[in-house]
Amino acid sequence: MRQSFRTLILTVLLATAFVATGHAQDAGAKAVDVAWLKAMKANDLDAIMRCYAPDAVAWLPGAPMARGEKAIRATYEGLLSANTVQDVAISEAEYKTAGDFSAGWGKFALTLVPKASGSPVTMTGRFTEIAEQRGGRWVYIVDHASADPTPAEAAK
Repeated sequence: MRQSFRTLILTVLLATAFVATGHAQDAGAKAVDVAWLKAMKANDLDAIMRCYAPDAVAWLPGAPMARGEKAIRATYEGLLSANTVQDVAISEAEYKTAGDFSAGWGKFALTLVPKASGSPVTMTGRFTEIAEQRGGRWVYIVDHASADPTPAEAAK
């Protein structure tokens, strides 16, 4: 009986350390990124919006700051009404989670097909985000993405 109790305590302590050091299964900002990628590829505005807290702030490439659900929805409505998302990917991403907060950063590539021309355009850039666990699920509370600078700007 004592051995079983010790084994149980050791297992709980190891599991706690595993989660606390960020080695838990996909959680936090990474989980939101997975949901956002799926929603974007499906061109599903409602699914995209489920990735954001009602009071989130988003700075998306080429758009003014969007504060709150209504403004963020309007930004994505503008994007999706003019374009079809052909592909989107995240690379070189890193995540850190502590308690109910999680941060993520990395690079993205977004291929859009403008509805007016039909010629695909790919934008690359970088992102930084903060997610929070609310009501048992992770959502973005801050989403900041910016397009890569043009080569001439990068050389300055």
